[in-house]
Amino acid sequence: MGQAIAGVKEFSDLIDLASSRLGGRALVASDEFFAGKENLLKPGRAIWIADKFTEFGKWMDGWESRRKRVPGHDWCIIALGRPGIIRGVNVDTGHFKGNQPESCTVEAVELDGDPAVDRLLAPETAWTQVTDRTTLNPDSEHLIPVHGAAAGRRWTHVRLNIFPDGGVARFRVHGEVLPDWKSLQGKVVDLGAAENGALVIACNDMHFGSRHNLIMPGRSVNMGDGWETRRKRGLQGGEFDWCVVRLGHRGTIEKVEVDTNHFKGNFPESCELEGCDAGPSTGGGGGGGEAFDPDRQKWVGLLARTKLRASEQHFYEKELLGRGPFTHVRMKIFPDGGVSRLRLWGLAQG
Repeated sequence: MGQAIAGVKEFSDLIDLASSRLGGRALVASDEFFAGKENLLKPGRAIWIADKFTEFGKWMDGWESRRKRVPGHDWCIIALGRPGIIRGVNVDTGHFKGNQPESCTVEAVELDGDPAVDRLLAPETAWTQVTDRTTLNPDSEHLIPVHGAAAGRRWTHVRLNIFPDGGVARFRVHGEVLPDWKSLQGKVVDLGAAENGALVIACNDMHFGSRHNLIMPGRSVNMGDGWETRRKRGLQGGEFDWCVVRLGHRGTIEKVEVDTNHFKGNFPESCELEGCDAGPSTGGGGGGGEAFDPDRQKWVGLLARTKLRASEQHFYEKELLGRGPFTHVRMKIFPDGGVSRLRLWGLAQG
């Protein structure tokens, strides 16, 4: 295609399993005197308001415990929005300067259902430390990989331990969603959804909006909650931007939605969809798509080039050219612009 691929380069480019957008929840913390635990999972970087105070002290956009005067350390337990493999975490101490923890570790556990806090805190619950103890710097992001065998296991909950106390602005748990596909066999599901293990592994441009927004739950909340490319200049005809979605599971596509919600003067003129079958091992949980080369695949038509409209949901069923099975779908937008969501409903195949 003649352009460099902006693809998965490190674990921080993978889905945030703890994101509140996916249903992640901060369940319980040992202490949250100055600032609440729920701030850890808020989208975006933390903000600073110099003259904002509460009855407890300085307002901080993060989780902050009081100064510890007894032995021990503080901690926060988080239910992942979707269970999955954890590749690494990002512990962000943004705006905590002198009140950040000295260090941290992360533990994880896999539990069925929606366990109560009492079970999570019970002595018999076997938490596994999945990161090395890491020194934390003020006002900094810390990308910490998961070590050893823990990197390949499925987890449902994590515990962030801070030593001995202090503040953390944001906490991200990057990895790959692992749905229970046995329970989803025979059901039409969105094979291109983040909550079902899909990942946008590559695109040629995402100047204004991340490619990952395309597969997030729900409709977009604003124009920033979509995939948007820069304006092309000096067009010669036929130019397009593109992205590649690795489906959560190899399957056939029955229905497609292309949503341009909030894109009113910057939606693409048209779009086109293609699919390929790169083999059963590449659909879902495939390590982020590092070895996948779009130029080496045999792409077949899924949706012919079709005009798009401003801020609208576009649905296609009878218009689909080929239904697969596919492991990956490539969307081309002509010549540039923004798309908020892409839905690829279908049936998982072996």
